[in-house]
Amino acid sequence: MDIGILGGTFDPIHNGHLLVAEEARARLNLDEVLFIPAGLPWLKEDKTIVAAEHRVQMVRLAITGKPYFQLSTIEVERGGPSYSVDTIAELKAQLGTGTELFFILGWDSVAQLPHWRGPSQLIRLCHLVAVPRPGFTLPDLESLEKDIPGLTGRLIVLDGPHIDISATEIRRRVAQGLPVSDLVPGAVEEYIKKQGLYTADW
Repeated sequence: MDIGILGGTFDPIHNGHLLVAEEARARLNLDEVLFIPAGLPWLKEDKTIVAAEHRVQMVRLAITGKPYFQLSTIEVERGGPSYSVDTIAELKAQLGTGTELFFILGWDSVAQLPHWRGPSQLIRLCHLVAVPRPGFTLPDLESLEKDIPGLTGRLIVLDGPHIDISATEIRRRVAQGLPVSDLVPGAVEEYIKKQGLYTADW
């Protein structure tokens, strides 16, 4: 099986995440895409994020009725900081040698790979699928190859979709009482309202 991996804080999950996952699935003919909410993202340890239970539930609601999309709580259950290489290694062990993993990440994250934990191990465990992010250009792959030998042979660069939706903007709009119905699935918007997430009292 060929399985896509889309990890993220998902605070909240939005339509951009779903469109990226569907684009990668269709372009690469993936059997499914696993959505993996981060337990404690190491890059955001100094920021306040919604409790994992809420972020997991929003992902669950967002992908309901989409058989190609699945939820994995592997990082939330592990506890501690979430490192992609640990998650991919654990998934690889669970799923067996007959499974190819395709880790979906933004062009901005590709540029940061030399600073990640175990980038050389990561590219041995999975293919990387780079998708555009607003305001970022594709990093210098030749330079990255020098830092992480073998990277370009494991990297698939997609030229779309180009989506300008940010979770930061969604949180800001909710805090100001503005609608987000065009930015998140309806069930996610209802959950945010019901739980009072991202409001001034949150």
